[in-house]
Amino acid sequence: MTNQQVGRRAILSGSTFEEQIGYARAVVDGDWVHVSGTTGFDYATMTISEDVVEQAEQCLRNVGAALDEAGCSFADVVRVRYLLPEREDFEPCWPVLRQHFGDVRPAATMMVCGLADPRMKFEIEVYARKGSGSRA
Repeated sequence: MTNQQVGRRAILSGSTFEEQIGYARAVVDGDWVHVSGTTGFDYATMTISEDVVEQAEQCLRNVGAALDEAGCSFADVVRVRYLLPEREDFEPCWPVLRQHFGDVRPAATMMVCGLADPRMKFEIEVYARKGSGSRA
């Protein structure tokens, strides 16, 4: 069976990282959508803000675009991981995160770890199941 026969497809954002490293922004596998760790880069310009809250906002725009292309929304997210190099940068991002996940209440984990580029201050990874939430 090919990937198409089992309902698996890759979603690409156009990020140069996808080509250089060899991954997809997201993979749709049946009803499941696996969104790769997504940073605050604006993939159209390959620029990134120095402000952690602006990075979080851009992360969510990037994730939202992948979810939309996969045929679902933030309402379908069941799991989220937040990755930050600096613990103290997390709380300023809470209002932005609450806007997208406050009503959804996915399982969530925040981890303090190094990211691939020192300009990156925030990364998010999500898992969604199509149809598990109301389309927002």
